[in-house]
Amino acid sequence: MNLKKLLSLLLAAAMLFCLPGLTALAEEAPEAADRPFYLVLGDSIGYGSGLANPREAVYGKIVAETNGYDYANDAIPGYTTGALLRLMQTDNVKADIEQADIISISIGGNNFLLGNLPQLMADVLVKNDDAGFAEIGEGYYEDLCEIIAGIRALNPDAVILMQTLYNPQTGYTEQVYSHGTDWINGSVPRYDEEHPGEIVIVDVAAALTDKDADFAADRIHPSAAGNEKIAVAVLEKLAELGLGETTVPTITTPGLDARIPGMAFNSVELFARFLHFLSFFYAILHPRA
Repeated sequence: MNLKKLLSLLLAAAMLFCLPGLTALAEEAPEAADRPFYLVLGDSIGYGSGLANPREAVYGKIVAETNGYDYANDAIPGYTTGALLRLMQTDNVKADIEQADIISISIGGNNFLLGNLPQLMADVLVKNDDAGFAEIGEGYYEDLCEIIAGIRALNPDAVILMQTLYNPQTGYTEQVYSHGTDWINGSVPRYDEEHPGEIVIVDVAAALTDKDADFAADRIHPSAAGNEKIAVAVLEKLAELGLGETTVPTITTPGLDARIPGMAFNSVELFARFLHFLSFFYAILHPRA
């Protein structure tokens, strides 16, 4: 047998040997292409700012790994609803929205945290006046309507999971934060009522109730345990919708709580106590009729 014939026979044998594997790959390819694409939009909660390893352990990653979704996370720390609207005009985020089958949104906390919080605290604790929060709350609702409309213009069919906002604070700051969270958590069901079928509410606020375990040292962001609880809340909602088969999260990489200095946040509580002290003098100087 000459060398050319021998090489031909060896090549044919190699192809026959590899054929079952190639067939298996061809059969798996459509399944991979059919996996739902899960997108997270929003702020530092969606990003995972309370974690030292947010890319591996944020709740969005847990949900994606549990349900076998393709996944992208476009959440950015510090973002307000207005900033998210601007982000949604960028080409890469537009492409993600167009591709997404499921979109989780966490947004709103920074609307009041970055909205002159010292003045808002002073108005509430000294004057018992929440008009500033009411104005921010109305602005949040208007932006929320634009956000959902913008998503729908790009993707009419995606399931939009809208998260409620928790209150991680204690003491007098808890009282102040409650004005902001109440407005946001009132706006989400208000939108659902006025635009039925457009969003699905995930009640994250109800899931995070342990203020020691669920939040990072900054008393703002979810801890590793908090992220797991948010993941469970999302998985439960997806299971209700028939988009997932389990509510038990798959933890591939355990979350690590970020080491965040708490001094600045303790200062906020001290400021709140000082304002509460001033409220007694304000009451004396401005007695109610």
